[in-house]
Amino acid sequence: MRSSRSVVDARRIKVLKLLEDSGFVKVNQLAQQMGVSPLTIRRDLDALLDNGKIDRFYGGASLFKQNNGREENIFSSGFTRNKLAIARYAAAQVEDGDTIFINTSSTALAILPYITAKQVTVITNNVKAASSDRRDDMILVFTGGELRFPKEAMVGDFALNNLKQVTASKCFLGCNGITAEEGITTAVLQEATINNLMLTRVTGPRFILADKSKIGRRLNFIYGRLQEITRLITDTEAPQPLLEELRKKIDVVQVEPLKTLASM
Repeated sequence: MRSSRSVVDARRIKVLKLLEDSGFVKVNQLAQQMGVSPLTIRRDLDALLDNGKIDRFYGGASLFKQNNGREENIFSSGFTRNKLAIARYAAAQVEDGDTIFINTSSTALAILPYITAKQVTVITNNVKAASSDRRDDMILVFTGGELRFPKEAMVGDFALNNLKQVTASKCFLGCNGITAEEGITTAVLQEATINNLMLTRVTGPRFILADKSKIGRRLNFIYGRLQEITRLITDTEAPQPLLEELRKKIDVVQVEPLKTLASM
């Protein structure tokens, strides 16, 4: 039986607190201390890495990640609480029987444990979806393709050709940046082509998930225009002047960050 979201979040908070105390941890030591498998700990560390909370090294992890010369961790940034709040809202938009696209965004992946709708099919190029907590009746369909690390993203012609054979009723896509002038952008060319195809092969609503750090930010590769978006889901800490510019062109919903991770 898969662990509940609150149990997983509580364990990851413990990992971060241990990192705060010691500066680094080893996978095998954490697994023994917490009574779980090394694979479970690796999944926890992968999730924390995706959210920008830690650095990984062979066999373990360290707490701080340099960001423009400034050290940040979960206790100062709050980004995880923002992302999970966005994911919870997004999951509520999924209905029984939906087929949805999600991409390699950590926020998009985070919606899976919160989906309560029945018989949902998820089409994704995110290998990490296989180890995500989810309903037992959820069907996962992977695009296949060349596996790109460290995000474990499936990309390339094989993935694109497979996506061309399907459509989805909704999509929930993350991004590295979104602006009123340029639209939706990402840092990786290979992922931009996949994201664009997902965005265009949807018969219903198209949701973009972007926490406060993505608003007003522009990366190298545009994968979608604002007119292609049904709704932007972000948090209440996002810069309001930039959101006002976006609201002139698209529907924007802001959600309150979680008070604590364990509250989910």
